[in-house]
Amino acid sequence: MHFILHKDYFSAMLLRISKSEYPKEEMYATMSIEKVKAYLKDMNCPKEVLEFATSSATVELAAEAAARISKTLCLMSKEGPIVISVAGDAKIDNRKFKDTFGLKAKMLSPEETLEATGHAVGGVCPFALPEGTRAFADVSMKRFDTVFPAAGSSNSAVELTCDELFHYGKCEAWVDICKGWEEE
Repeated sequence: MHFILHKDYFSAMLLRISKSEYPKEEMYATMSIEKVKAYLKDMNCPKEVLEFATSSATVELAAEAAARISKTLCLMSKEGPIVISVAGDAKIDNRKFKDTFGLKAKMLSPEETLEATGHAVGGVCPFALPEGTRAFADVSMKRFDTVFPAAGSSNSAVELTCDELFHYGKCEAWVDICKGWEEE
């Protein structure tokens, strides 16, 4: 199934979303989004970072657009912190995660996430990550022509194809660690 969303429709959906619940995000958002913009420019990414008046952190409220708003989850692996970009309607399947990474899925706290990624919760993305934080992409996103990962703040996104997200995010591999998104 593919959806085509006009930029204005996507913006309108995001405007209905409430402010972030993470106060530290406001402090780091400007620095983080500028870092992501510079990173994408250095990677020769021609896509524009979109900025919205309100947060895109609560994807459940974005109705039909929710699945295409890519969530980037920050978890701990045996080798250190990892981020995994997944479709907005997908949930971690603990069995699949353990089979892939060899341990139970453990989300990092907001403070640990900021330290591991340089981005506050709500703006976490696979771009401009510090040395030692590895990135992966989940197959749940592949059903869409384009997805909208955050770009360093909860009120930013960049529209990318899945291959572009994989490339610009320097993802190591496509993984299959989610449930709840597949059509039955």
